Amino acid sequence: MRYSELTRRSLLRGMALGAGAFLDKSAISATAYREPPTATTKLGKIRGFIDNGICAFKGIPYGDDTAARRFLAPVPAKPWTGIRDTLKSGPRAPQPTARVPATAAGRGPSLAPAGPPPAPVSEDCLWLNVWTPGLRDGGKRPVMVWFHGGGYAAGSANSPLSDGVRLCHRGNVVVVSVNHRLNIFGYLYLAELGGPEFKDSGNVGQLDLVLALEWVRDNIVEFGGDPNRVLIFGESGGGAKNACLMAMPAAKGLFQRSSSSSGETVTASRPETATARTRAVLKALELAPDRISELKTMPMDKLIQAYGASGYWGPVVDGGSLPRHPFQPDAPPQSAQIPFLVGTNHDESRLLIGNPAMYDLTWDTLKENLAKYSEKMGSLSLDTVIALYRKLYPHYSPADVFFGATTDSRDWRPAVVEIERRAAQPKGSAPTYSYQLDFGSPTDPRRKACHGMDVPFLFDNVGTPNTLTGDTPESYWLAEQISSAYIAFAATGNPNTPGLPHWPPYDLARRATMSFDVVSKVIDDPRGEERKLFSQVPYENPGT
Repeated sequence: MRYSELTRRSLLRGMALGAGAFLDKSAISATAYREPPTATTKLGKIRGFIDNGICAFKGIPYGDDTAARRFLAPVPAKPWTGIRDTLKSGPRAPQPTARVPATAAGRGPSLAPAGPPPAPVSEDCLWLNVWTPGLRDGGKRPVMVWFHGGGYAAGSANSPLSDGVRLCHRGNVVVVSVNHRLNIFGYLYLAELGGPEFKDSGNVGQLDLVLALEWVRDNIVEFGGDPNRVLIFGESGGGAKNACLMAMPAAKGLFQRSSSSSGETVTASRPETATARTRAVLKALELAPDRISELKTMPMDKLIQAYGASGYWGPVVDGGSLPRHPFQPDAPPQSAQIPFLVGTNHDESRLLIGNPAMYDLTWDTLKENLAKYSEKMGSLSLDTVIALYRKLYPHYSPADVFFGATTDSRDWRPAVVEIERRAAQPKGSAPTYSYQLDFGSPTDPRRKACHGMDVPFLFDNVGTPNTLTGDTPESYWLAEQISSAYIAFAATGNPNTPGLPHWPPYDLARRATMSFDVVSKVIDDPRGEERKLFSQVPYENPGT
């Protein structure tokens, strides 16, 4: 979309936001606090700080140190006396310090800006952050609970991209972000080899999120939030975690809206698959199955070293905490009355598998390279796949065909499955809204609308340094559109706002999808021919 097609008012608004002039609808400002803000939680009092007029509390413990309960369901943090300072984010969950390969994470790494070194890792990782415009004021604000990306294996809620200050200003909401157990510590399934003691071990990372939502239910009124208007939202692995929570009985009633951005869980691991992964971990650690109890006291760093023994980490259909696949064979009935917002980026794989060589493909080298990433194309002929893209998009280069086919079969396809199965639920079920990000990166045009580009838009944080979103009027205007839609969805279960064309719910007849761009519009059945092609292949999440 050309720069000149923006309205002058939109550009001026975007430039003002870029300079830090927030759309502040809240009744509380920094001048209301002569001392650092304090809050009283069910576990004890905490002291935060003021960040650009917003009360911020970072590193609030919601669960006890998991080192003493390794592979077991979490329990609430121990109460404390006095006032506890919550001025910086808590430790990340145990994970390798290097960038995690996409195959190990289950999804590729999310975009992260350059900055200070990440927080240390620790099994004492059940911490959350809260941003709010006001305390104890009866505000009944919508609550937006963020679960971070990095698959089920890596990442944290400590990124500057998920800072909640601007969302609080824009929409008068309460924002919460959560750290929880990951990889071996959160999803190592030990029940079949270790017995009943470990019945929840394959899903304790998810149960951490349930405990965090219980904390929100019990405490958020103190922070001016409404426990009956809780949105869970997340990108990549965070979106996948949300899809899984929609099928977990323990999470029922703890949130009233759900959204998933570039992350899906159609199927979780079967017990036999998860047990095979456990055997691989035991082999890497040189432990026989009858010595499985030694895992409970093994040094944390040694377990981290065994991270790569599994190609996938994620929830397990264990018959208890997760009794069924989240979206297989249908959408979870327990969440049928929860509005669902599902988004993807048009060019996901340009980050996930976008190594430099893929941008230099020729028509002679396209097929052999596409074959390396064709597991989600089933028995479809690669010649047929390539021919379809060349017919639909005659201007595409070999690299464009490669990234189009891999995105649509691997990354977009599971989102379509979730949306379609939601749309097939009985009449009277809550609506599902679909969107795609079409805005291409202004700082690295080869990446286009790649995986992770949406996070700064969701949080209205495009001014954060070193993101692919750029620091332009168009970027700020798009951030206003997307963050406002998320705020509206948190407040009402409907993402429509005055700044967008009418956005109808998704149904199987029209397949209405919002295209977010400099000038956004609703598209009926986007990529319809690609959808029809890849729908011939049954979908299951890799590694499950």
